[in-house]
Amino acid sequence: MEMNKSASEKHNLLEQTEKSLEEIKYWTWQELLIALKQCQDFLLIANSAGVLGRCLDSLAGRLALTSESSPCASTSSPDSSSVRFSSDSRSTESLKNSFTRSTWWFEDLLLLSPKLVEMVTKSMVSRNIDHAIISKFLLFYHKSKSSAATADEKCKIVETIIDMLYTLDQSSVSCKSLFGFLRVSLSFNLSKSSRSKLESMIGYQMDQATLDNLLVPSPHGTNYLYDVNLVLRFLKAFIQRGGFQVSLMPMQKVASLMDLYMAEVAPDPCLKPSKFLALAKALPDSARESQDKMYHAIDLFFEVHAGLSEEDKIKICCALNYEKLSAGACLHLSQNAKFPSNSAVQAPISQQFKVKSLLHTTNNYKFENDPPCSFNKTEKKGKEDEANEQIVLYAGKPDLSADNEKLRAHLQVMQCRVMELEKVCRKMQTQMAKIMKLKVSRHSNARSLPKLCS
Repeated sequence: MEMNKSASEKHNLLEQTEKSLEEIKYWTWQELLIALKQCQDFLLIANSAGVLGRCLDSLAGRLALTSESSPCASTSSPDSSSVRFSSDSRSTESLKNSFTRSTWWFEDLLLLSPKLVEMVTKSMVSRNIDHAIISKFLLFYHKSKSSAATADEKCKIVETIIDMLYTLDQSSVSCKSLFGFLRVSLSFNLSKSSRSKLESMIGYQMDQATLDNLLVPSPHGTNYLYDVNLVLRFLKAFIQRGGFQVSLMPMQKVASLMDLYMAEVAPDPCLKPSKFLALAKALPDSARESQDKMYHAIDLFFEVHAGLSEEDKIKICCALNYEKLSAGACLHLSQNAKFPSNSAVQAPISQQFKVKSLLHTTNNYKFENDPPCSFNKTEKKGKEDEANEQIVLYAGKPDLSADNEKLRAHLQVMQCRVMELEKVCRKMQTQMAKIMKLKVSRHSNARSLPKLCS
């Protein structure tokens, strides 16, 4: 309006506007809320005038003070929202609770649009407000606003909440809440960016998931039961978290979860062998101490997919580490007609190698910890008689301590286990001999067939 200093010294509108904007930081909580409500109705004008940014900064400053003290500390007027909240007769006891002190403002901010919630969240993050409190507010906002919203509004709210949760510390968002968003988002056409962020957050906490969480129905238009591709994307995000430096315990938890998931999806007749193999090879071999459960899942898959080619079976069996199978599982595999013949041979060979290694380790362990008694010969100037020498020899035998007794008991258990494994190996060798005889018999019959025909 050209009412600057050169036009008017006394009624300078520019200076008066800047002075009014500076006074925003002294507004009451209620005045800030009213201003934000008006700003979202005229968002473009408020942004250009700088009013919105100053209101958001002042609001975030109040909330930062609130997170460190009682809600009354963030107010400057008796008719502010937090004072009204604390004067309620039911709130006297609740103020003693730190959670109540940090969440009193949740309901006040429900009047904001998703766009303003996004801006408020960014302001709170810049003020270093506790991410756990921010994530609780976002979940509260979603739950409160979605009930009366239209389908398009719900989709916009979900996208906003996911985008804001992604900016927080991942440990501040519970895995259960993320899977709740996943279930809700299945009915919406979320943007690719928001969906990718949600999957990445879930993958980061994959070790806290349950089997029920992963049993997500397949997308519309597909004929298989569960969304295996989604779980594979979760696993990819889990492996990539922390720059491929996932500790062993979370990795083992995820491996155990995947064994359960593979057994659950294996009976699906529409599941392709390539997808099942991708599940089996998604995690490194070090994630599993035993592969008995994986063998069980593969056995189920072969049973349902009876028409599977020998080539596909061999590819799937390549995911198995036979050395990590128990003796019982190896014996079962050697007699399992559903598995390819080379697996029936490799399993007992690897088990026999494991037994030999165990025998070698046991013998070395026994030799190192139970050495033969050595005779202590002491040199003396004078000669000792035979009786004194016998006394010295007897004294040279070490007394068995409690630790040695435990060690002997442990060795006995190991030796018994080795004997059991040797019995299993003998049974496997017998089974292998039968298989080889059967193959030779079939081969000889095949060679003699042309002679008979001639």
